[in-house]
Amino acid sequence: MRTLTKDRWIRRFHDGEGCETKLVCFPHAGGWASAYRTWPASLPKDIGVLGIRYPGREDRLTEPFPSSIEALADDVTDVLDGLAGQRLVLFGHSMGASVAHEVAVRLHRRGRPPAALCVSARLPPAALVDQPRLRYTDDEIIAEIVRHDASRTEVFADLELREFALPAIRADLELVNDYRGGHRPLLDCPVFGYLGEQDTAISPETMRRWADVTRGPFRLRLFPGGHFYLRDEERRLLTDMARIWAP
Repeated sequence: MRTLTKDRWIRRFHDGEGCETKLVCFPHAGGWASAYRTWPASLPKDIGVLGIRYPGREDRLTEPFPSSIEALADDVTDVLDGLAGQRLVLFGHSMGASVAHEVAVRLHRRGRPPAALCVSARLPPAALVDQPRLRYTDDEIIAEIVRHDASRTEVFADLELREFALPAIRADLELVNDYRGGHRPLLDCPVFGYLGEQDTAISPETMRRWADVTRGPFRLRLFPGGHFYLRDEERRLLTDMARIWAP
């Protein structure tokens, strides 16, 4: 196994000896750890916020992209081994939910399960088995992203920013295309699901099938908004999450 360093993989937005719970955040496809930089302001001071840095973006721009979601989860799990004995809560949005789930399964196998798994706006593993493989041109990728996230319109209007952002997005879409979920060992921790009420990519009924990944309790919470509801609803989302995680 190649040498892994926590500093390369983890961006610590808030952390310290007083942080009894560490919230480990997994970005969406094409996303960056910095998407979670504002989260500490809406959480209690004893909750640390750690963003996972995927290879091939931000300050890891020269590193190769992950070969699969499973391989990415393997590496992140090895890094989180360095936090053994600490109370971890995993949160993943969209593609990040699949990565977080795979990491939770691996931590469980190692006898260090997370305190909770939080999954946002993502099909559950069982619903991914028969998903068709999608092929997009660059223009189609951009149109799809803007459809779900109008805030990216200006980024893609700038040709330099477009060429900077597209490689990571293409690579992550390949990960999503290749990942078929399916049966995984059951978790024992609670699983909490989050979804925008106007998300056209997934229904509440399908999102509730995340209950099947755990022996523990499951709860789904809906918020106003679409696929990226968590931007406008950040404070309400985090208030809800902090309450349900209380030891």
